[in-house]
Amino acid sequence: MTEIANPDFAVDVRASFDRQGAMHLIRAALPVVEHGYTEIHVPHWDGILQQHGFVHGGVVGMIADSAGGYAAMTVAPPAASVLTVEYKMNLMAPANGEKLVARGQVVRPGRTLIVVKAEVFAVNSGKETLCALMQQTIMVMQGKTEKT
Repeated sequence: MTEIANPDFAVDVRASFDRQGAMHLIRAALPVVEHGYTEIHVPHWDGILQQHGFVHGGVVGMIADSAGGYAAMTVAPPAASVLTVEYKMNLMAPANGEKLVARGQVVRPGRTLIVVKAEVFAVNSGKETLCALMQQTIMVMQGKTEKT
């Protein structure tokens, strides 16, 4: 991984996550923030289920996108923000379990573009099942801070 561009990355990532209303809406938490890596956890609850009782694919995509984006933010400079410009996601198994865990990891850091992968696991009785895989491109917006 690269040198740490922003020594306060964890504080900045957590503050950004706290401002994201969509994550509050689905009851998401951000328990892990490391250089080049983040995790987002979402409990299984009725408000995010589709008609078959699985977590809706849109919610799966939301947490994969955010986990990847926040992983990218951990390698960005302090005066920059990040924005997803492209992703491709494969849904590989139903998102059915006690909770979902999205793990975002930087694959290739860059000054302008950061390539990230995100995996989403359904956790049931301690067993993880990979239910989605995302590859993502994140744009670093130099000198543009987030809306507060």
